Amino acid sequence: MSDDPAAVEESTAESADDAEADGEASEASTTVDPAVETLLEVLEDDELVATAREIGERLAELEAELDEKNEEVDELTDKLARSRADFQNYKKRNKKQQAQIKQRATADLVSQFTNVRENLVRALDQDEDADIRPGVESTLEEFDSILDSEGVEIISPELGESVDPNRHEVMMRVDSDQPAGTIADVYQEGYALDDQVLQAAQVTVSEK
Repeated sequence: MSDDPAAVEESTAESADDAEADGEASEASTTVDPAVETLLEVLEDDELVATAREIGERLAELEAELDEKNEEVDELTDKLARSRADFQNYKKRNKKQQAQIKQRATADLVSQFTNVRENLVRALDQDEDADIRPGVESTLEEFDSILDSEGVEIISPELGESVDPNRHEVMMRVDSDQPAGTIADVYQEGYALDDQVLQAAQVTVSEK
């Protein structure tokens, strides 16, 4: 050991500096970030940890339910799109069928009236002095037969029959041998289809 006072003093000063540095290092090592301290405190609280775990589990369940709902929405959207397409196709088919039905109905009606027209043509081709009444009567009978086959009712009330405002149109009131207020004459026959009056019969009504 040196007896030099300067050396002893220098050694003492170095020891003091080392002790101070060790103290600062020790103090620095014990300093903890506040956020970390808070996290440590939370982790040490069993109730908070359990609550956080429950929240995490519930969040996972909600995410799973959301995914399921999204799948259902996608499926319903696809079904709706298919339904719309099917409905549009149905409308097109229905429209086409209606056009075909109308065309067939028109063709059937024209074919039935063809015979009536031919009879009228033959009646007009007769000599001017010829009696065409039988031909006209035959044509009228055929025409009435066609109307009957189509469900058309000819409204032709009897004389003396009571007036039906739903089926008869009163043209005028006249003196007649028929009871007062009853039909005196049929001015023009009417027509009905499936109980629906297409044209009311025009009649005159007896006053006396």
